Amino acid sequence: MRLAFFLAALWIPILHSADWPNWRGPNYDGLSAEIIPAELPDDLPILWKAQVGTGFSTVSVAGEKVLTMGNRILSGVETDTVWCLSASTGEVIWEHSYPCALDPLYYEGGPGATPTIHDGAVYTLSKKGHVFCLDLNSGKTIWSRDLVKDHQVQLPEWSFAGSPFIDGDRVLLNVGRGGIALNKKTGNTLWLSSPETSGYATVVPYEAGGPQANRLLFSAKGLIAFDPTTGKAASELPWRSSRDVNAADPIVMGKRILVSSASGSVLIEPRPGGGEPNMIWEQKDMKWYFNPGVHLGDHIYSIHGTTHRPTELMCLEASTGKIVWTEPGFGSGGLMAAGNTVIVFDNGLLTLFDANPDGYRLRHQQKILEGKCWTSPVISNGRIYCRNAVGDLATVEIPTQ
Repeated sequence: MRLAFFLAALWIPILHSADWPNWRGPNYDGLSAEIIPAELPDDLPILWKAQVGTGFSTVSVAGEKVLTMGNRILSGVETDTVWCLSASTGEVIWEHSYPCALDPLYYEGGPGATPTIHDGAVYTLSKKGHVFCLDLNSGKTIWSRDLVKDHQVQLPEWSFAGSPFIDGDRVLLNVGRGGIALNKKTGNTLWLSSPETSGYATVVPYEAGGPQANRLLFSAKGLIAFDPTTGKAASELPWRSSRDVNAADPIVMGKRILVSSASGSVLIEPRPGGGEPNMIWEQKDMKWYFNPGVHLGDHIYSIHGTTHRPTELMCLEASTGKIVWTEPGFGSGGLMAAGNTVIVFDNGLLTLFDANPDGYRLRHQQKILEGKCWTSPVISNGRIYCRNAVGDLATVEIPTQ
């Protein structure tokens, strides 16, 4: 009997599980180690739904804990809430709320940053500069800061949206022109580049830059490579976008860096010691407005366009900047990848397709939610998480056989 059970188990496709502790995943690249089975049912089961308030924060996952943020009215006051939910049921484990403006400027408003889970703590940034370090198990406040009050930093037009990046004993945030570093355990300010307006992206690691330039910040006026211990900028690629909307994280490919906004895209390779980077290619036919793409093989898969112009799914050859194929019918949603499967959530549709430069090959498509869906999906431990602007969060289960 045991032998028969063992042999049968060998034929069950295994979905490799992995936590997703922060925005864009463990390596800040939108890539998951999980493998989606080759065969999927016509309709993936929706395990649970929850209401988390207005906003565009996606989820972070550690084991059975799912973290996200949203804004709602409590006692007549616009209030942000950090939610910790059960991954299995969606039930609230704990919640932490504080007054914060919804600020719906040409859109629904609410928080845009995603909680970061690290060493038993949760780090969050509100759009108005409130920073919290909360205990992962209880939600109790370990420390908090109000960066606008404390440092008079300027808010960008759509307020802060970059997620916390943990770097050794530091929390790095896209606040101020070249970022700010807080002590991870106390919240004390370690350095602040300047109080000038920031961009909307999250810090990205760039190990090829060496100790003085191994972190990247897409700021309001350009891409900055900096030393995280001091905040000193080693180099800056000037990059102007309409209304300073530099929002999509750059993608690192070895020594090269792909930068994109509504102004177009460029692939650069910084020079040792600083100075003007080598320009590998530049083009105006791929434009990222909110969400970055994913790099698989020698190709980039992303959504090109803005909220007020036609958008499409796109495959681009990373080494040349050549558009390989496009697929119409997509909006301003987000995407990530699990193995060789790209996962898109846009216009309420969950779309899975093969990462293949030969053409768009749909694997699965299913209506999950209604309304505006700009937030990137997340896969973690065999579940895909999707949300819309008004705060409906849905969890889709991936069958293991």
